[in-house]
Amino acid sequence: MRADVESLERATLQAVAPEHVDDSVPGWLLPMDGGTVGRAQCAVPLSHAAPDPALIEPIAQRYRERGFAPAWRLPDTEAFAAFHAALAARGYTRRQPTLTQTHTVAALLQNVPEPAPDGASVRLAERPDAAWLAMYLGEGLDPVDGASRSRALSRAEGTRFASLVDGGQTLACGAASFGHGWLGVHGMRTAARQRGRGLAARVVRAMAQEAQRRGIERVFLQVDAGNAPALALYQRLGFRTAWGYAYWRL
Repeated sequence: MRADVESLERATLQAVAPEHVDDSVPGWLLPMDGGTVGRAQCAVPLSHAAPDPALIEPIAQRYRERGFAPAWRLPDTEAFAAFHAALAARGYTRRQPTLTQTHTVAALLQNVPEPAPDGASVRLAERPDAAWLAMYLGEGLDPVDGASRSRALSRAEGTRFASLVDGGQTLACGAASFGHGWLGVHGMRTAARQRGRGLAARVVRAMAQEAQRRGIERVFLQVDAGNAPALALYQRLGFRTAWGYAYWRL
């Protein structure tokens, strides 16, 4: 599936809910935020056409005027090679390679069959409850980063918080954003002792069912390029990489 770059990037920012978004530079969004979520802090292009490196200083100045360090989230494509080189010459370094992956809601539902009745259920709530937050902020996530991410997700418009509950216990969770024609899958977690049971797939299926109910046909997620277990899961579900990107910071 060929992704619509602009609508997907707008959906991404809706989900991470930066404190401020400057849209005064044509073809760019400049999110600014004091938290730890990189997507809420980095200038991002709304197309993958070759950008003019002359835009670097004006964009950087807009960040500095608001007291933020300039930062960028840029696709790893040949069209951006000159822009990457110009950033490197100014002291920026490429970090945290990440993959944007996409799918169709209909095909995703076909790839994840309805689970057999077993007492577990997935619910989607407008606000994260204590059990959802405990799962999301659990083992393996830096507490400061986790708290910042949970605040961003909580203030995002239209996000629904999915919890798989069995026997009164939350065993897996995730956050689903709905906007700009996309279902966005975020914040996926599964309890360490419950991995390998297909619980994450059931959470994603519930998100896709809600997207289908809303008439949304496309789904995306963004995953660290080095996260092998997550990449294996998303490959099994049928997600394919639309493009890779990285963060550029001083």
